[in-house]
Amino acid sequence: MIKMKDVNKTYSNGVTALNGININIEQGEFVYVVGPSGAGKSTFVKLMYREAKPSSGEIAISDTDITDIKEKQVPFIRRQIGVVFQDFKLLPKLTIYENIAFALEVIEESPRNIRKRVMEVLELVGLKNKARFIPDELSGGEQQRVSIARAIVNQPKIVIADEPTGNLDPDTSWDIMRVFEEINSRGTTVIMATHSKEIVNAMKKRVIAIEDGLIVRDEQQGEYGYEI
Repeated sequence: MIKMKDVNKTYSNGVTALNGININIEQGEFVYVVGPSGAGKSTFVKLMYREAKPSSGEIAISDTDITDIKEKQVPFIRRQIGVVFQDFKLLPKLTIYENIAFALEVIEESPRNIRKRVMEVLELVGLKNKARFIPDELSGGEQQRVSIARAIVNQPKIVIADEPTGNLDPDTSWDIMRVFEEINSRGTTVIMATHSKEIVNAMKKRVIAIEDGLIVRDEQQGEYGYEI
């Protein structure tokens, strides 16, 4: 599903974010990416959806090498991947329905299928009654649910989340994690960079730990392993 072979990433300022990364993530896995701030976690996940390009090495998504693909091919690769951000990245003037529908409109889905699919994912995240609201009318947790719905509306094989509970209180964070668990239970691969020790330790999923650009630990049913 996702393979990295001898991946290195050095930024233009000379900072090496990743050094010799080799990893294989199978379809349907739930993986936490942990490590100290500045360890390379965000770069690691950005490489997967081609927000960043490796300096060297190979990255394959579903057997497609995305390392050297042309820029015009990137949107087609991203159709397999849903991304959830810490700061939601919702369009403030659009309704919740319109924010989610937009992800399908750009791939020219039919209006009938758009409505059907948007209402399905709104029901999944528990916001079917908020379709006509705008983002500012929702709580932070509700906005994050919308961003999750937008990420999964085109039924991607992979969902990548970069600190999705970072701005949320503990109770809301657990609500969000239950949504991710439901998504994963339906066969979607979930990869999540997080600093939440409590969530990682409680949920017992695969844990990949990155320090100074190196994978220092890769454990099934792992723990966070760092003091907060």
